Amino acid sequence: MTGLALFLLICAAFCHASWNFISKKACGGAIFVWLFNATASIVYIPIVIGSMWVTKSSFSWDYTIFMLGSAFLHVGYFILLNKGYNVGDLSLVYPLARGTGPLISVLAAILFLGEHPSLLALMGTLFIAIGVFLLLGNPANYVKRNASQPVLFAVLTGVFIASYTLWDKYSVSTINVPPVLMYWGATVGQAFLLLPYALKNREEIVHQWITKRLSIIGVAILCPLSYILVLTAMVFTPVSYVAPAREVSILIGAIMGARFLAEDDVKLRITAATVILAGLACLSIG
Repeated sequence: MTGLALFLLICAAFCHASWNFISKKACGGAIFVWLFNATASIVYIPIVIGSMWVTKSSFSWDYTIFMLGSAFLHVGYFILLNKGYNVGDLSLVYPLARGTGPLISVLAAILFLGEHPSLLALMGTLFIAIGVFLLLGNPANYVKRNASQPVLFAVLTGVFIASYTLWDKYSVSTINVPPVLMYWGATVGQAFLLLPYALKNREEIVHQWITKRLSIIGVAILCPLSYILVLTAMVFTPVSYVAPAREVSILIGAIMGARFLAEDDVKLRITAATVILAGLACLSIG
């Protein structure tokens, strides 16, 4: 992995952990998802135009198929993630979701995209898997603490992470959809897909905009920015490296949950996140 790719992914990780922290505190559900996507669709218009002009990129209607597919996958991701945050801790749901996603992504990249990660990179993936299992701990404990529901939502979120990662990798590196345009199109698509639900809950829209406006704007800025940085790295870096390496945000998210939200099992979760970080180090070297 090049230094530029690693720099982009570290910046993306800080943005990603930050918007998840904001989203966890807001716990706004599907209406919150619609509001920040609708806001981002407007906020990023000048950036999309500027990016297309600077890079001299052109728009093709074929791109809309890939943007729409990404939108569907991201809607599922955001809804499941918010449901996980509604019933579970940030320091559990976030690392577990972000840890399982890359494992599935790497396996799929090897099987379907023909990628061949180095031995050290595969060892890094193994460390990430160990960290995930440390986070899970004894399954019986989740039954006792009624934590099986957040674990389920986190794992399902990981499946959607792997799905949109592979889809978007193909879009920006094979179809050559410009990264900024790709995610903006997916963001607009998400806003339209959730529009019927939003129209049925107009009062909730008004309520959340009044009470959670700053959170909505914060996520609307940080969420697209974090993924645009990832998509840019994907243009010249194999997905089997990008998918796990971006998860340095796991450690950041675990620390945020422990430090600012006073969540339980802090030592175990930070230990598990550190093991995952070790895996990321192997990936960056490998």
